[in-house]
Amino acid sequence: MKSPEQREIEERDRISLRNLFAYLGPALIVSMAYMDPGNYGTDIQSGASFAYDLLWAVWLANLMAMVLQYLSGKLGIATGKDLPELIRESLKYKKFTVPYWLAAEAAAAATDLAEYLGTVIALNLLFGVPLLYASVFGAADVILLLALTSERFRVIEYFFMLFVSIISIGFLYQVIIIGPNLTQIAYHSVAVTLSGQTILLVVGIVGATVMPHALFVHSALTRNKLTTGSIEEKRRLRRLHLREVIVTLTLAGLVNVAILVSAAAAFHLNYSGVSTISQAYQIMVPLYGYLAGAVFAITLLASGLASSTTGTLAGIAIMDGLLGTRVNKNLRRIVTRLVNVFPTTAAVLIGLNPLSLLVYSQVILSLMIPLPMIPLILYTSRRRVMGEFVNRKITTVLGILCAVVIISLNFALLYFTL
Repeated sequence: MKSPEQREIEERDRISLRNLFAYLGPALIVSMAYMDPGNYGTDIQSGASFAYDLLWAVWLANLMAMVLQYLSGKLGIATGKDLPELIRESLKYKKFTVPYWLAAEAAAAATDLAEYLGTVIALNLLFGVPLLYASVFGAADVILLLALTSERFRVIEYFFMLFVSIISIGFLYQVIIIGPNLTQIAYHSVAVTLSGQTILLVVGIVGATVMPHALFVHSALTRNKLTTGSIEEKRRLRRLHLREVIVTLTLAGLVNVAILVSAAAAFHLNYSGVSTISQAYQIMVPLYGYLAGAVFAITLLASGLASSTTGTLAGIAIMDGLLGTRVNKNLRRIVTRLVNVFPTTAAVLIGLNPLSLLVYSQVILSLMIPLPMIPLILYTSRRRVMGEFVNRKITTVLGILCAVVIISLNFALLYFTL
């Protein structure tokens, strides 16, 4: 017969839906990096230009994201430290950490540009706010959100549950009314096609999915779930973390697939030249009704707000970890937003294509992925860092394969474009 203490331990360690919901947060927040406006830009352009041909790239990018985000979250649980903090300890000297920090901040800025543009475009589509004014109004989005939720971090996680629900339900509705070709979806999910014409968008899809700031911040979010830091707690949190990554990133992958196949079905035959999110909205309304267009714009707004919050949290983790300093999150958001207001406003004034800015920002992110990815794989494969949570050989192999694929795609991009 089991003792009351044993039964209590088993009950505490049992992984149930209730336990998963109580833990839910880190991967949910990170998943917004995989449903951000950058994904809208690359997926819409991919579907409109090449129909279902690049669907395999969406699935591949999502699978690689699952592997790498699992490693990042596990690192925070196992060590009680985040990835930027461990990198600072390894580099030791400011002459190494400061350049690394600047590069990481450049990646975060490219991320925030895409997210900010999504909010700006959504305000324009939903409320008719001119892009010039929307670029100013949009600067206050996350400042307000973080101010409203400053007392309890769990409230931010509840907001993310709402945002993810809005986006998921919105694109389920889009798929139902647009009716993409299921046979084509199945075929192009496994049929790999790559050429000089598609390489830019493939790298953009990868860059919009496997994002540097998400790899940095996930370890910080899971580390914050630790209370006692005991080995039993770490074991339980790792199991919860694995399940959360699978559930939330599968959902994010399905949303990305829905964006691409909706664009393929709606635009490829007669509107393959769609080059902006605004054009996609304007074509969608007469074809499928105002409600379809409004749902699309609402999901874009939710995406911009939520992914901007993820970017803010990542920026704080990067600065705190690499520089060993504490920065007020509202001050950081104000500075970051001001940095992005100027180039976005300038782009609107001179008539640059906002969707092109989105796609190229995602390409920059793909080129920056090795910055957190390589040390992440190294740390999680070392027993002296991870203890009993060190990667199994197959996990390390999968991580290395992800790195090889991503770096190879980046070299292919440089070969085809230079």
